[in-house]
Amino acid sequence: MGIFGKGRDSAPVGGVDLGGTKIATAVIGEGNEVLGSARRPTPKQGGPADVVAAIAESMSEAATAAGIATAALGGVGVGAPGMADRATGTLSGAGNLPDWSGSFPLGPELSKLLGTRVVIGNDVQVGTMAEYAQGAGRGFDSLLGVFWGTGVGGGLILGGKPWLGRGRAGEIGHTLVKRGGAKGLNGLRGTVEAYAGRKAMEARARREVAKGRKTILFKLMEKRGKESLTSSIWHRAWKKEDDLACELLDRAVTALSAGIASAVNLIDVEAVVVGGGLGVRFGDSLVPKIFEGTGPYLLEPDRPPVMAVAGLGDDGGVLGAAMLVR
Repeated sequence: MGIFGKGRDSAPVGGVDLGGTKIATAVIGEGNEVLGSARRPTPKQGGPADVVAAIAESMSEAATAAGIATAALGGVGVGAPGMADRATGTLSGAGNLPDWSGSFPLGPELSKLLGTRVVIGNDVQVGTMAEYAQGAGRGFDSLLGVFWGTGVGGGLILGGKPWLGRGRAGEIGHTLVKRGGAKGLNGLRGTVEAYAGRKAMEARARREVAKGRKTILFKLMEKRGKESLTSSIWHRAWKKEDDLACELLDRAVTALSAGIASAVNLIDVEAVVVGGGLGVRFGDSLVPKIFEGTGPYLLEPDRPPVMAVAGLGDDGGVLGAAMLVR
């Protein structure tokens, strides 16, 4: 009968990768195949209700592409930045989303719009789950996932199970790499994200331009009709050897190396996987430099964990989110 005819338990499910710059959605079949997908920018203005409406529209587009109504899906999983309460469906402290400094019932509100149940989780944790189950983290009992994008997030698998702590475990982006260092967008100083988060990097680039520095970053942004410096823009500027872009990316690499090494020293995981928009874009160039840069900080540099670029690419977020339902 096929997966559409086996009842709700085996029906296709939806996956949502909610990020600071984009919303990616997909309908995932029983064999983890993508049956339909959609993508749209994350709203820059408004608030949580506007973001939820945009998610619903994108999920509806993906469902239409798959030839199924959203209400017929076996459920929808959402990977979102911030602290996700799976029991209540509430998302808190999602600082990379517009006016989401408090809490909002993302799950219940999205469920009303889609007509099916919604399960939420932290975006990086579900991406790490996907890499552990289907990607570069397969075969390991412990894994650190580092997602380098709008911010810098982390996820943990310990003893073959996701480790959530009290809800914020794995936040490698908020670990200290330089006491009294650069101020991040969340007010913390000297953290990995203050140097390596794409949003923080853009803020630094704008300050430098205001001081008179020259760069092609914002010319590329205008040319491509973007409202912010996306991963592809950073990559293009880096390939053209733009001085400011290269300088800020070098700072990011150094911070990520130190942060990852510190996490390895603390947890002693078997493997580290780096993904995210910038991680995937620079997977064959700067990410190897990040791994190489961990050496001087590791307690056992001659016995490092296996380090790899995320194997699922852009699909990791939606596949991991769909796993929340199954």
